[in-house]
Amino acid sequence: QVQLVESGGGLVQPGGSLRLSCALSGFTLGNYAIGWSRQAPGREREVVSCISSSERSTYYADSVKGRFTTSRDNAKMLVYLQMNNLKPEDTAVYYCAIVLRDTYYDGTYSCRDFGSWGQGTQVTVSS
Repeated sequence: QVQLVESGGGLVQPGGSLRLSCALSGFTLGNYAIGWSRQAPGREREVVSCISSSERSTYYADSVKGRFTTSRDNAKMLVYLQMNNLKPEDTAVYYCAIVLRDTYYDGTYSCRDFGSWGQGTQVTVSS
């Protein structure tokens, strides 16, 4: 049974940092790309990052590019989202999921379809 459990959220001041973790079980992590998304109240889900199964390719939404970094440790069955220089607009519940379809086009990596999202972890950026 596939399980994804996010952790590491919390309250942080603007400009601060957090590292989210996604603990996975029930499948071989090394075979799959993993994505991160977020959803704020009243807003649509936004995919913020993906990392390919080989870890060689990553995708970041423009809203987080240069501030967020995703990485993975297949042996530990963990995927991370390092978030730096956080802004109030980053406030949301953050989720991870298996990427069902990722593509390479013209040198650009992107992720499309996703499996079920985890239960999420709340990130609040406020002074």
